[in-house]
Amino acid sequence: MTVSGTGENVPELVIISGMSGAGRSTAAKCLEDLGWFVVDNLPPSLIPTMVDLGARSQGAVARIGVVVDVRGRRFFDDLLTSLEELERRGVRLRVVFLEASDDALVRRFESVRRPHPLQGDGRIVDGIARERDLLRELRGEADLVIDTSSLNVHELRAKLDAQFSGEGEPELRATVMSFGFKYGLPVDADLVADCRFLPNPHWVPELRPRTGTDDEVARYVFDQPGAKEFLDGYSELLRIVTAGFRREGKRYMTLAVGCTGGKHRSVAMSERLAKRLIADGVETVLVHRDMGRE
Repeated sequence: MTVSGTGENVPELVIISGMSGAGRSTAAKCLEDLGWFVVDNLPPSLIPTMVDLGARSQGAVARIGVVVDVRGRRFFDDLLTSLEELERRGVRLRVVFLEASDDALVRRFESVRRPHPLQGDGRIVDGIARERDLLRELRGEADLVIDTSSLNVHELRAKLDAQFSGEGEPELRATVMSFGFKYGLPVDADLVADCRFLPNPHWVPELRPRTGTDDEVARYVFDQPGAKEFLDGYSELLRIVTAGFRREGKRYMTLAVGCTGGKHRSVAMSERLAKRLIADGVETVLVHRDMGRE
């Protein structure tokens, strides 16, 4: 959904949306702390007006964040209309979508003893289901999807700080994340690679307590048939994908690399893939989601 701005004084715009309870308020506060001008629950029809006011501020309002709380079909339709208008005008626009699992959202609403805004006379899960259905299209168009299911406030702030604190932001920023399939797929992944076709170092007694960051484990993984070929082939695929993302104006990419427990094979492969992306000029963050979890 990203496009490049054409006017010098046209502010940069970030739309923060997503599931109720997934961390929109935390995201807004983080952007404020980074110097963004943040407006919470601005009616979507007024977003273009806010951008116009920022453009007239002579650079005083250079970055605007708008938190959108979508609670109705009409509200959502107005949002899409406003975003389409801004794109036609060449505004530099990004959409950040905050996601979380049903279990995580239910726990959060129950902990504060508040109903979900869309549950009506039903249960919390009914409201969550309605909201997911309402937001499905926006999630598909988002530039950055962040799954907050297992994140605390500080971890979410760190993720946003890494994405939005830089003065001169790169064309494309990638996150390479190792994970364990037994702990679930990362829902915010753009691409998923599966390393379970390789022998598991877990069954080698001297390697079991170690991780894929250790040289001995990495050597074991890449000495297996197909490992180096997979690394080379997937690296070539990523060159095609990253080139396409740049052409389409996509600013963020999350590559998830999985094995059974997220400790050995996926970690070793993620380390090598991250180095290949960096060598190709892609700013890359490496995250080992499940390492140390067992």
